[in-house]
Amino acid sequence: MRIIAGQWRGRALIAPEGESTRPTADRVREALFSMLASRIGSFEGLRVLDGFAGTGALGLEALSRGAARAVFVERDGEALKALKANVAALKAPADIIPAPIESLGLAQAPCDIIMLDPPYASGLGPVALARLQLQGWIAPFALVSVETGRKESLDSDLEVLAVRDHGKARIHLLRAGGA
Repeated sequence: MRIIAGQWRGRALIAPEGESTRPTADRVREALFSMLASRIGSFEGLRVLDGFAGTGALGLEALSRGAARAVFVERDGEALKALKANVAALKAPADIIPAPIESLGLAQAPCDIIMLDPPYASGLGPVALARLQLQGWIAPFALVSVETGRKESLDSDLEVLAVRDHGKARIHLLRAGGA
C-alpha cells in the first residue's frame, strides 16, 4: 500500500498483520480523492479527520496533497502501532486519538473533510457521524465520506452528493449544512 499522489507519492505505508484492519484499496482511495478534488479543488490548508483510521492511509493521502493537519482516530492496538509508524516516517502534521470514534469528546477545531471507514456491516458509520456532529468535529459545509460494504445503505441527515460502488466497497460522499 502506497501514497497515491502529492509530496509523498509512492511512499509505502506499514499495515498491521492479520485481518483486524481492512485498508482501503488503492483504487477506492483514488476514486474517493478524485471525488473530493472535483468538489474542493485543492486540499491546501484543510483540516481532515480520518476515523477508523487503521494505517492512516486516507488522512496521510490528504496531507500528501496539501492538507494542513490530520486527526486520526483508531482504537485497535496493532493498527495504532502501524498508524504511529506511518505518521512518524512521514513526519506528518497529525494528532492521533487512541479511542473509539463513537466516544470522542469535543473537537478543538472542526474539520473540513471527514473520512470514515468503519468495519463493513458494523452499523458504526451513522453512530460515528452522529457523535462527530454532536461534538463539533464537522465544519460547516464539510465534505464527509463514509465507506461501507457494497450492499449497505447509510442513514444520515447530511446532504448526499454521490454514492459510488468500487468492487466490494461503496463510497457515500456527503456535505454538512451551514452553521
